[in-house]
Amino acid sequence: MTDSVTDIVFPAMSKDNAEAEGVIATWFVADGETVAEGQLVAEVAMDKVDMEVTAPVAGVITLSAAEGDTVRQGGVIASIA
Repeated sequence: MTDSVTDIVFPAMSKDNAEAEGVIATWFVADGETVAEGQLVAEVAMDKVDMEVTAPVAGVITLSAAEGDTVRQGGVIASIA
């Protein structure tokens, strides 16, 4: 059996600009922490709009971006295995 990995992506917050970027405002979990499905893991911000990001599955999270990093919407910010 192979372990599956689920990516967490920066949510699409701008429908008018597919290349829009935002910032990782806050991580609520630490790299390597075990998370539950639906658990709040981050808050992201783009053009004065904040959005909460939750874990789509349970497992161990690996962060790919740090607080304050600029990420294109749809870009991978973490993964869960």
